[in-house]
Amino acid sequence: MIALDGWSAKQGTLARELVIEGRGLHTGRHVRVSVLPVHDISGAHEVHGIRFRRTDLSGASDAGAEIPVDPALRWAQPLCTMLRTESAVGVRTVEHLLAALVMCEIDHAVVALDAEELPILDGSATPWVDAIRACGRVELDRPKRFLRVLKPVTVESGGRGPKREMRIEPAPCYEVDVTNDLKGFGGMTWSGELTPRVFADEIAPSRSYGRIKWALPAMLAGYLKRTPILRGARLSCTASIVGSRVIGGMRMPDEFVRHRVLDLVGDMAMAGGPLLGRIRALRPCHEMNHRLVSALLSDRSAWRWESFPARDPHQITGR
Repeated sequence: MIALDGWSAKQGTLARELVIEGRGLHTGRHVRVSVLPVHDISGAHEVHGIRFRRTDLSGASDAGAEIPVDPALRWAQPLCTMLRTESAVGVRTVEHLLAALVMCEIDHAVVALDAEELPILDGSATPWVDAIRACGRVELDRPKRFLRVLKPVTVESGGRGPKREMRIEPAPCYEVDVTNDLKGFGGMTWSGELTPRVFADEIAPSRSYGRIKWALPAMLAGYLKRTPILRGARLSCTASIVGSRVIGGMRMPDEFVRHRVLDLVGDMAMAGGPLLGRIRALRPCHEMNHRLVSALLSDRSAWRWESFPARDPHQITGR
């Protein structure tokens, strides 16, 4: 079988260092991020993948301040995905960058940051995608790896609240079918195949969103409990909802469900690479995304790594 349409045949890293600055959505703190290329993946570094490195922790060794992307390190936090080591070194709101890296085919990189939280930027993944594209991509001497789903895995929410259900099943490419609803806006569904181009054009521009009437009490409660939540939320970095409208308008009529797809892709990137499988999700959220990727990886008979040889240009025909 030849390389998948829309994807490279080899793993890749950045052509040069990527530097970006901004403020965290929840902490509100300024942060400088450097995404560093990793060219040597031979020997012990063969499965390097994506790793975060805190540069603001005085006295911490490189190893102690480094956080691998691993679902086992996920630390439950409201409205974001956080990774945290046993030594309490953490990094939060990683989902947008992880989605951009996996869908821009940056398989190996070190993300160095001088604060706990990645910047929210404009609330979407487009600034990350644009920055990655501006840096360029270098192919490595390793075949591209996909995590092929071999059998269905399903997780469901329990208890009170609206029903949430997620299922991942075998498919020949990366597909999602996500349905979400929001009072005042009705039901929204996005369904299709995910490729680097589709993600950049149709999913990455969607922004984080929320109702102002709920955000303000949450911020106050966070201050009282000394828990950072939405301290950096601004109209410039969220689709802020008042009643049944978004201040300044929506980027696309179904922006909210597309952002659910964006978060889902970022959270599923913790599997270690792009998927060959179909995800069907009803009202997904970070907690459910984490439960799905954890359930999949915990069943070793449900997946395997798979690579494809490069496409022979003499065999390519018009489509």
